Amino acid sequence: MPDELVYLGFLAACVPIGFLFRYLSPSSKQGLALLLGLLTTLASCQIHTLHSLVTVIGTWIIIKSSGRLAPALSLSWTFLYLLFFRLVTWFDLPKPTPFANAIQLILTLKMVSLANEVHSFHTEKKKDVSSFSKPSVIGGLSQEPSLYDVLSYSYCYMGIMTGPFFRFQTFMDWLRQPNPQALPGWEPCVQRLKLVPVYSALFLGVNHFFPLAYVRTEEFLEQNIFFRMFYMVAVFFVFRMRFYAAWCGAEAGCITAGLGCYAEKALSKPGGGPTVNYSPDPNTKEKYDFKTIQNIDCYNTDFCVKVRHGMRYWNMTVQWWLHHYIYPNAPFKSYTLRAGWTMLISAYWHGLHPGYYLSFLTIPLCIAAESAMEASVRSKLGPGGQNIFDWVHWFLKMRAYDYMCMGFVLLKAPDTINYWMSIYFIIHIIAVSCIITGRALKRGKREDRRGGKEEKKEGEKTEKTEDKVD
Repeated sequence: MPDELVYLGFLAACVPIGFLFRYLSPSSKQGLALLLGLLTTLASCQIHTLHSLVTVIGTWIIIKSSGRLAPALSLSWTFLYLLFFRLVTWFDLPKPTPFANAIQLILTLKMVSLANEVHSFHTEKKKDVSSFSKPSVIGGLSQEPSLYDVLSYSYCYMGIMTGPFFRFQTFMDWLRQPNPQALPGWEPCVQRLKLVPVYSALFLGVNHFFPLAYVRTEEFLEQNIFFRMFYMVAVFFVFRMRFYAAWCGAEAGCITAGLGCYAEKALSKPGGGPTVNYSPDPNTKEKYDFKTIQNIDCYNTDFCVKVRHGMRYWNMTVQWWLHHYIYPNAPFKSYTLRAGWTMLISAYWHGLHPGYYLSFLTIPLCIAAESAMEASVRSKLGPGGQNIFDWVHWFLKMRAYDYMCMGFVLLKAPDTINYWMSIYFIIHIIAVSCIITGRALKRGKREDRRGGKEEKKEGEKTEKTEDKVD
């Protein structure tokens, strides 16, 4: 709880401070954002600030010296250093604080993205020189960043501990906003914060009655199975409320400063920013949004139907990063295996605890199960049947996330497996059963079609024979 109070205080301070930045020049913005970020890092990480500096400087050297290999090398460098960072206790070094861990995670995302953005800038520059064509990259860099630019992006106070992740280009666009005072601020900020007190109260209340530590006790295992199954629902509810409050607060801090504010017609994506080239129309009043820094869609997280869609609405900026830098480079072709590879990398990014891997690697199994049932059952139903199917699917999706959340919060393999065993690995069994059922139904339909074709051929042969006899 003390760490969470520090997080809360940091988020609460970011909201009013953000409005100050709307009145500063680009250079003042950049310098003050860097100063606040460095002070926050030093105060919360102490000596472990060196880890973040090594990550940033190492990436800068790779970008300047590696050319087209920079994206791959930056990914290798940041992920290997993340491993060293987590194993420092093996070298008799001080254990990093939770804040140092959070900052290291965000910096890993930023440095990989930066290397890719710089690589795209050089690629487009070569194309322009050779063909005089217009740049094909939307929202690409206009110049190569300096070391000062990289440091100010890395340690920008917004999102430094909680996210959201944003690209270097988003950061530069924020510095160069022509009239930041005219951009929306109060209204979208209030919209984002209005439910934070509710999320916080629900988090504190439900966590009080359903503490996670109780799951590890012998007394819990003596409870009936329905209570044990319900407990994971409560634990995941607490987990969601905690992150809903934190991420909505972090987004509000970005909104007040104007970070990630683009015209609606730019069709911005969380994490990535604009997806189409646009130019403001002086004759019409522009409408703006902050989708670029949106990290959570609370409603759709709870009420979307599919497991794969649940991931899309949770930690959205990180999902964009995974989709653009990990998923396309997966060493597999099938969607399920690529999803598994992406989840493996995501688990590693989160940490080395076995619970992360047990949880994340259950997701591809659930995706395969829902795909099998959609193809073999839902596609054959009418509108009413599909509606019932979707409600059942939604219920099972939520229970799947409840189930996987237990590994995410229990962390240790014995604790996770003991809990799953206490409810008889119910989600794994349901998922495997759905895959087997879906494939059996598909095979049966193929055989029916094959049988129909053979009967048709036999009928045609009989007709020809009878014609000859006649």
